[in-house]
Amino acid sequence: MRLYLLSTVCALVALWAGTAFTWLTTPIIFGLTYAIAALGVSVMVRAGQVSFGHAMYACISAYVVAFIARAYPGTDALVLILAGVVAATLTSALIGLFMVRYRGIFFGMLNLAFSMVLFALLSKLYHITGGTDGINITRPPLAGVAMNRDTYEQWLLIMSLALSLFLAVWVQRYFRSGSGQALSAIKTNETRLEYLGFSAYFIMWKGYVFSGLIVGFSGAMLALLQGLVTPEIGLWLRSGEYVFIVILGGAAHAAGAFLGAAVFETVKLMSSAYFPDLWQLFLGLSLIIVIFLVPNGIVGKFIEYNREKSRRKI
Repeated sequence: MRLYLLSTVCALVALWAGTAFTWLTTPIIFGLTYAIAALGVSVMVRAGQVSFGHAMYACISAYVVAFIARAYPGTDALVLILAGVVAATLTSALIGLFMVRYRGIFFGMLNLAFSMVLFALLSKLYHITGGTDGINITRPPLAGVAMNRDTYEQWLLIMSLALSLFLAVWVQRYFRSGSGQALSAIKTNETRLEYLGFSAYFIMWKGYVFSGLIVGFSGAMLALLQGLVTPEIGLWLRSGEYVFIVILGGAAHAAGAFLGAAVFETVKLMSSAYFPDLWQLFLGLSLIIVIFLVPNGIVGKFIEYNREKSRRKI
């Protein structure tokens, strides 16, 4: 409950910062898109599986947004987001049929291989995708209203924050549901899960599709924010950043993705502002510190602290 309260307070602070300091609006929305994608990756981490290719679902969602916006100018942003998420979900449902048969390093590498194939196709099919130049998106109306850039970004910020809170609650409820508990059991003892009469493949497939759906929201929001969709959205380095954020924040609670993204973006912005040639070094050091001091991530340490506090009261 305290984590939900902390998340709500952080969302309100982010909303205030984005409206009071307009130069922070874009970085905050970028951070939220990263957090949403990391939230999707954390679903698979609950099953003990790390994907190094989940950025492909953000990329698929973003390109569907771009294709529809180009083919049908004036399409509402809400319709574009829905279309992108549906495309990412359907694609993850299809690819997931193959993915859920593998575990460990094979699962991670197969996701990476699919994402690299997608990246190559998007880069080479210039006449369809624009190649590395990408596709420009004319600013669409939002809820039927045409807006100038500043107003548009302010509403994107509000939408991103509301969507982040909704997805965080949804994912946490999933973690506590029977399907979520069964997904966690794959990490601890998959054989015992099968003996209990559950299909580990089906449970993994549902979790994988849910994960792709969440990441799809990230890609759609990113496309609307940037106004430009390029193959780099699905690059394996982007997937690595999502995993980086999950490790920083922890996968024990949905709030971990947002705490990890907050640390990631803060370190990245501050270090690139003061040490432009060394920002990767500071990100790496922050990850090393987290792994050594809080191996379960920031949210894991928070949960451990609350448990210890409860035991002392008893």
